[in-house]
Amino acid sequence: MSITSHLATGAPSLDPVRDLQQLTEFPFMVNALEAGTIVAVMAGVVGWFMVVRRQTFAGHTLSVMAFPGASGALLIGLSASAGYLLFSSAAALVIGLAAAQRPPGGRGQESAITGAVQAFGLACGFLFLSLYGGVLSNYESLLFGSFLGITSAQVLTLAAVAPVALMTLAITGRPLLFASLDEDVARAHGVPSRALGVGFLVLLGLAVGVTAQITGALLVFALLVAPPATAQLITSRIGLSLLLSVVIGALITWVGLALAYFYDYPVGFYITTTAFAGYLLARTGRELADRGRARPAAARS
Repeated sequence: MSITSHLATGAPSLDPVRDLQQLTEFPFMVNALEAGTIVAVMAGVVGWFMVVRRQTFAGHTLSVMAFPGASGALLIGLSASAGYLLFSSAAALVIGLAAAQRPPGGRGQESAITGAVQAFGLACGFLFLSLYGGVLSNYESLLFGSFLGITSAQVLTLAAVAPVALMTLAITGRPLLFASLDEDVARAHGVPSRALGVGFLVLLGLAVGVTAQITGALLVFALLVAPPATAQLITSRIGLSLLLSVVIGALITWVGLALAYFYDYPVGFYITTTAFAGYLLARTGRELADRGRARPAAARS
């Protein structure tokens, strides 16, 4: 039986040990689980800062860079994934440098710059596609994700990139958080908030690029946004929120990969749906808890 037919006809049992054995039966699935776990850890931490800094639009723009990155890379003979990483990093640097010149509190100007970069990137993508004149191989999997194509080399690349990203955030995390919460006060205390902002966006560009190897470029938010946003709904404690972001991301990834393995639908769909369901549950629980606290306060007044 081929892998594709196995995926289409397989079904999970009520025995978790047996299901885990099935998940790890093929090397491609082991690669996917390993890569997914690494990505969940990195995306959970980087995405947490992205949500705190209110730069989800920038993250979306960097994910859109898959189109010009892949088409431009294939035009000059490089792999689509390599082009995506290069293009998303370059776009992050442009956004960061331009945003660094904005006046204090000029979030609207930063959004305008980000939107301009996104439009220019898409225009470049159409130009590269026109000049290429062929079919973009593996472009669908780059956009929507596919665990069938994850190789051991990609796992090793992720294992090399993730510790660097996490170590960088460990070193710069405190001043970056300070600048994220109150940039003016942080600058008054000597925090190089603009340099930190540019560096973080470049780091975000790299994180978006490697995360897309699992979820696909258009679904990268499933791991960069949903777990941190869900964790921040559950608790406002920084350390616990960061930990929950990583744990939720790992659970989403494993559940999404398992469902895609047994039911043979796109992994990006399952990861995104699971992430969205978790966020809705957290949002509903938070609203119910807020209402429960509001009633006694109203009664006392």
